[in-house]
Amino acid sequence: MLPRFSVVIPCFNEAARIGETLRLTNDYLVKNSPQGELIVVNDGSTDRTSAIAGEALAQARVATRLLENFPNRGKGAAVRSGLLAAQKPIGLFFDADLSTPLEEIPKVIEPIANGDIDLAFGSRALDRKLIGRHQPWRREQGGRVFNLLVRLATGLPFWDTQCGFKAFRLDVCRPILEAAHIQGFAFDVELLFLAQRAGFRLREVPVRWNHAEGSKISFVKDSLRMLREVFLLRANL
Repeated sequence: MLPRFSVVIPCFNEAARIGETLRLTNDYLVKNSPQGELIVVNDGSTDRTSAIAGEALAQARVATRLLENFPNRGKGAAVRSGLLAAQKPIGLFFDADLSTPLEEIPKVIEPIANGDIDLAFGSRALDRKLIGRHQPWRREQGGRVFNLLVRLATGLPFWDTQCGFKAFRLDVCRPILEAAHIQGFAFDVELLFLAQRAGFRLREVPVRWNHAEGSKISFVKDSLRMLREVFLLRANL
C-alpha cells in the first residue's frame, strides 16, 4: 500500500484516451492508495476532453477534481495549477497517454514518503533497455541534443529532464511551483533548476516507457521554443 498522494493529469484535446486513462488511474489508486486524489487539468481543449473527463471522474471511487484552464495556457501552467491545488502530501503528474506505466509509480512515490528526497522524476535515459516502444529516430535524437544543451545551459546533471513523470514533496516544493513562470514544455527544466538552486534533494529514477502516438509537441516549432525558454531561464537567473 502506498501513502496518500495526488495524481495530476494535464490534458489538451485528449478525448480519444482520457476516459480510459482515468478509469485505469482510478483503479490503481483504489487498490494502492485509496485515500489518494485524482486531479485533471483541462488546458483549454477544443474537443470533448472536459465532458469525458467529468463523466469519468463522477464514477471514480477516490477524491477527484476537474480544473479548467481557458484559454489554453500550456502544459507548464496546467501542471502547476494541478499541483498547487493538490490536497495530499505528495503530488505526482504524468501524461494522459500513460507512456510511463502506472506500475512505475512506487519508484517515485516511496523515496519521498520515506523522507529520502524531495523530488523524484522518471528517466528514459538512465536505462534505455526499459524503453519498450521507441520514439521516431529524429525525435529521439533531438531529445538527446536538447538534453545536452540543457546540461550546458543550466548545469543540471540529469540525463532526462523531459519525461512526464515527476513527484514532489508538496510542503517543500510549493515555493518553486509558485515561483516558476514558464508556461510551455520547458517547464520541467525550470522546476528542476529552481529545486536544485534551492538545495532540494532530487533523484532521477529509471522507469519503463513506451512511445504513444498523438504527441502535442511540434518537433521543430516547440523544440525551438523550448530551447529559447531554457536559455532565457539561465539568463534571467
